[in-house]
Amino acid sequence: MRAAAIPFAIAALCCAAFLVSFLRDRRRLRNGFYLFFALLFLGITLIALLASVSPEAAGFVAVSVILLIIPTVLALTVFLICNGITMLRREGRRLANVLSLLTGLGICALIVFNATVTQLAWEPLDILRGSLNGILVYVSFLFVCFLLYSIVYGRIRTEKGVDFVVVLGSGLLDGHRVPPLLGSRLKRAKRVVDAEARRGREPMVVTSGGQGADEDLPESHAMAEYLVEAGLPRERILTEDQSRTTFENLTFSAEIMRERKPDYRCTVVTNNFHVLRAALITRRAKVNGQVIGAPTAWYFWPSATLREFVAILVDHKIKNLIICGLIVLSQVSRVFS
Repeated sequence: MRAAAIPFAIAALCCAAFLVSFLRDRRRLRNGFYLFFALLFLGITLIALLASVSPEAAGFVAVSVILLIIPTVLALTVFLICNGITMLRREGRRLANVLSLLTGLGICALIVFNATVTQLAWEPLDILRGSLNGILVYVSFLFVCFLLYSIVYGRIRTEKGVDFVVVLGSGLLDGHRVPPLLGSRLKRAKRVVDAEARRGREPMVVTSGGQGADEDLPESHAMAEYLVEAGLPRERILTEDQSRTTFENLTFSAEIMRERKPDYRCTVVTNNFHVLRAALITRRAKVNGQVIGAPTAWYFWPSATLREFVAILVDHKIKNLIICGLIVLSQVSRVFS
């Protein structure tokens, strides 16, 4: 029981930190870190409690968890490669569509590289291996926290009684048609409006998206027409047609909402893979609202999620580069120690 006291205390502190941070603003990436460590130390606590009853059973559970890492990595690698091939067949050859394939092949290459370095036993390569493995562990940790909180945030119900529903735009097909990905966002927005109507409210919908170089009209205009055809009265739709990025989507939409109601509350609609990053940007743009996700085709989700994660890494590139640099320095310092 005493062995479980320390991890339990840490788990309790992490849970408290998560709850405080979550209640203050659920649109914080740090919430994912608090939640990860709370679950990690809760698991350690349970194993410690099991060890007080049956050390053999606790040892079996601990070893099983460790041994599961290898088949899990192999299964993940196969899945990513297969998913990458599916993305190429269905979505075409673009960098954003091959991220899962590249990740799977990268894991294969790293496994081969580690085995080769072990055989060669050459110190410079050993330092490089240690650096790459250390960076991989760090990035994997960040990804697990990101994915964990993405799932949690996406499952949370948003507040009722909103004044606006903002739909984030994406590219148009053939320069003028709403693609299925964007259509799913608009359908989700329509369901939110219908649910609010049943409560006696009539929120306005803000379609947000400018005109790309290959588009015949602004995305927001095509989105508005889609909603009108779906049965939403045109007078209930506002268009924001100047934005080029998600940050601009939200910033310009916020200006429109403040002009109509300074103390507005809104719900932002995007696709499920984009929910957490959109929520982070919503907070940065000082938009008073939470983000909900629309369904995405299963094969599209892995690459899209990886793209979102990479974008978040780039958003915090200075911190990440410093930590990766320290990992490399720790490996190089072994030569002189």
